Amino acid sequence: MRLPVAVFALLAVAITTNATVFFKEQFLDGGLQTSQDARFYALSSRFEPFSNEGKPLVIQFTVKHEQKIDCGGGYVKIFPTDLDQANMHGDSQYYIMFGPDICGYSTKKVHVIFNYKGQNHLIKKDIRCKDDEHTHLYTLILHPDQTYEVKINNEKVESGSLEEDWDFLPPKKIKDPEAKKPEDWDDRAKIDDPEDTKPEDWDKPENIPDPDAKKPDDWDEDMDGEWEPPMIPNPEYKGEWKPKQIDNPNYKGTWVHPEIDNPEYTADDSIYKYDNIGVLGLDLWQVKSGTIFDNFFISDDVKEAEEFGKETWGATKGPEKKMKEKQDEEERKQRDEEEKSKKEEDDDNEEGDEQEDEPEEDEEETTDEPSQVDEEEEEHDEDKPSKDEL
Repeated sequence: MRLPVAVFALLAVAITTNATVFFKEQFLDGGLQTSQDARFYALSSRFEPFSNEGKPLVIQFTVKHEQKIDCGGGYVKIFPTDLDQANMHGDSQYYIMFGPDICGYSTKKVHVIFNYKGQNHLIKKDIRCKDDEHTHLYTLILHPDQTYEVKINNEKVESGSLEEDWDFLPPKKIKDPEAKKPEDWDDRAKIDDPEDTKPEDWDKPENIPDPDAKKPDDWDEDMDGEWEPPMIPNPEYKGEWKPKQIDNPNYKGTWVHPEIDNPEYTADDSIYKYDNIGVLGLDLWQVKSGTIFDNFFISDDVKEAEEFGKETWGATKGPEKKMKEKQDEEERKQRDEEEKSKKEEDDDNEEGDEQEDEPEEDEEETTDEPSQVDEEEEEHDEDKPSKDEL
């Protein structure tokens, strides 16, 4: 099930002397949070269209998986301005997809996907994302010199060249289809020594009859067949003989297939460029909801993005960490109390079972002293006449 497409409003677009902030959204009331498990989410916001030609493009936001996410996306998508926001879905064409994606133990990566000539291209490097319950700042920087940088919490975790780290273009060089390894090319570094011969006494069977074995006294050949001693490993067995190795005098090394320029390759210095950037959106699936998105920021100034990250994520990370530690300690104490109570309850139940199993004691107590009734009976007997008196 896909939740209805929602649109959140642009909070601010600021233009300064040295930098342009195309989009900035701080949910000052706490952040944008997913709220239903096992759902697709589609949410977007439009801003004034722009092109990143000749200048950096910086995309930045914070993500917090406070629900201990097991499978779900935490990434954003940058769309062209002609996106139909009311009909945004997983197949809607986008320019850039960036951010963390987690699913089980195998998928914990930062997606960096660029659209080039209508096709999406995933980065060939593996960038690991954060998978704890704290808020983290994700930043993608795309430079006009066709290099990029990925930062987490304002620290660089990956960088490189667009052409090298994505398969946007065919390879510059290919193996020469006309070239073949010469038939006399010898690429064996070692060969058998032709002068080495196998010793005459080398060949010995791997197993031999046990010389100490004896036919059992009750062995009946008519009933049991001909007796044969069991086999044991031959202590003189030397294995398969192989001649010793020597350096190959004709060795020419490993043959390298020569390369030629790829006729299908054409350089493109505008891979980084997008002309009609106009929408930021979330289009993702989550098994367990609760992820909080905040501090969206799109600019052409790297320093401005870094300062914005310090003012937002940087200002709250310390208090958030302390609050989380306090929460964890309270949960630990509660678990300890619950375990203690359960143990006491189990001990009481065991004690009760033991008492039920004990034999019952006689209710009458034995004593050497005469009871009051006995004393009265004795006094009464004294008043009776004896046999002689009768």
